[in-house]
Amino acid sequence: MSTSSSANSADWARGWLEGRRVLVTGGTGGIGGAIAGCFRDAGATVHATGATEAECERARTSETSRSITYTVLDVRSNDEVTRCVGELDDLHVVINCAGIICRGHERDPEVFETVVDINLNGTMRVCEASMEKLAATGGSIINIASMLSFFGGGLVPGYSASKGGIAQLTKSLAIAYAPKGVRVNAIAPGWIATPLTQALQDDPARAGSILARTPLARWGRPDDLRGIALFLASPYAAFMTGTVIPVDGGYSVS
Repeated sequence: MSTSSSANSADWARGWLEGRRVLVTGGTGGIGGAIAGCFRDAGATVHATGATEAECERARTSETSRSITYTVLDVRSNDEVTRCVGELDDLHVVINCAGIICRGHERDPEVFETVVDINLNGTMRVCEASMEKLAATGGSIINIASMLSFFGGGLVPGYSASKGGIAQLTKSLAIAYAPKGVRVNAIAPGWIATPLTQALQDDPARAGSILARTPLARWGRPDDLRGIALFLASPYAAFMTGTVIPVDGGYSVS
C-alpha cells in the first residue's frame, strides 16, 4: 500500500491522535513498522524501537520513516526499558511488537528462554514501566499476540508459549490496570507476510496448507493490522479492555 493511501486510511483518527505520544516497541519493520506508520499518519508523535542500531538505521533510511523517531531498546533489560520510557515527556499509547522466533531451535532450553524473555517478559517490562505515564493521560496498551496464542507450534514451542502468555498477560493486566484508567488489549495476527514468516512463505507445502485453511485465501499484510490498532487506541474502544482480537483472514474459525 502506498504512503498516500496509508495516510488516507488514518485520517479518521487524526482528531484524537494529533500531537499524542505513541511508543511502538519492535517498530522498525513488519507489523510494528506498519503500526508505527499508521499512528504517525494519524498525527501522533511516534517513537519506535529496534533491537540494534543497524536495525534502527535501516528504518530511518526507509521510505516510510518520515517523522518517526527510532531508538535502540533491548526489552530484556529492566534498566533500558525504564530509561526508554523515562525519556518520554508523556505517553498516550504503547504498542508491544518486539519479538523473535527461532523456528526449529526452540526446544533448546537456552533458546526457549531467550524467546520467552523477549516476547513475553519484555512486554511485561514495557507495560509496567509505562503504566504510570499512561494513567496520567488516560492511555492504553496494545499487545501483539498470535494465532499461536490459541494453537500449538511444534517447531516453535518458545514462541507459542510466549504468545499464549501474551493473551493471559493482556487479560490479567487489564484487570490490574483498570483502576488506573489504563486499558490493555491485544491483537492476534494470523499468517502475515513478514520476515518472521519468510521461511514458511518460501515452503510450498507449508504455505499451501496455510492458505488452504485461510478462508480469504491469502497471506495477511502488515498493513492489515493498522485499522484495528487505531481502533483499540481510540475513544471508540473506551469500554474495551482485556480483549484478544484475531486478524487472521478467518484462519481461526475454519
